[in-house]
Amino acid sequence: MAILIDGHTKIICQGFTGRVATFHMGRAIEYGSRIVGGVSPGRTGEHLGLPVFETVKEALAATGATASAIFVPPAQAAAAVIEAIEAEVPLAVCITERIPILDMVRVKAALRGSRTRLIGPNTHGIITPDACMIGIMPGHIHKPGRIGIVSRSATLAYEAVDQTSASGLGQSTCLGIGADPIHGAGFVECLELFIADPDTDGIILIGEIGGRAEEEAAAYLMDVKPSKPIVAYFAGRFAPQGRRMGHAGTIDADSTSDVAAKNKALAAAGAHIAATAAEIGATMRLALAA
Repeated sequence: MAILIDGHTKIICQGFTGRVATFHMGRAIEYGSRIVGGVSPGRTGEHLGLPVFETVKEALAATGATASAIFVPPAQAAAAVIEAIEAEVPLAVCITERIPILDMVRVKAALRGSRTRLIGPNTHGIITPDACMIGIMPGHIHKPGRIGIVSRSATLAYEAVDQTSASGLGQSTCLGIGADPIHGAGFVECLELFIADPDTDGIILIGEIGGRAEEEAAAYLMDVKPSKPIVAYFAGRFAPQGRRMGHAGTIDADSTSDVAAKNKALAAAGAHIAATAAEIGATMRLALAA
């Protein structure tokens, strides 16, 4: 078992015929993901040996897809996400980075009360090892196991994956919530899913400076007091205040969302804090043995 996706998930791709989508969806097909078609307005026929549709609704009706991978340029990406929401795609994974903030405000409004769960934007995607991959991650480093990983950072997620794979722990599912200021599913939503998953034994949460997502996760963990160990690591310890660290959402504007504050909040909620990125896997092994 895993969260959100498994070997039965049927996936379409919005922006299917674009260069970036072609590359990554080709890799997903090679990985074994069930890609069933794509959407490219103004184009029909076939691409990568799969049908191309004008609209998401047409694609869903023809393929029975339950997820959409969105590889659409920033200026059009919000409209693509809203189209997926209006078509009632259960899971939309938006890889696109730098979508204008006001566009994402409209996306958030469309999500309210909808049947769609949005991962991203600016996410590396989601993967259940050896079953399904939607995104841009290196699939070969992921190994089936019982550790759930949720991260704002793609590269740090890969580091945690590599460490848990090397140590024999593996992953149940690994996903990125995205590093833009406004995004879909957050830490709390993902923690709820992992805590409820009987095949996830431990959870790794990787955050960054800026925003209140990590503190919200701490408040949630304080309330539910999960029996599964939570390991947390936060990047940006030495980032100057007021300077964006690389992602649009990683800016500590007033010293209340720095690494020290986030570490304090998660530790108070019972999480095990990894001192460095290199110790995430080892910290999880110790937490499982405690």
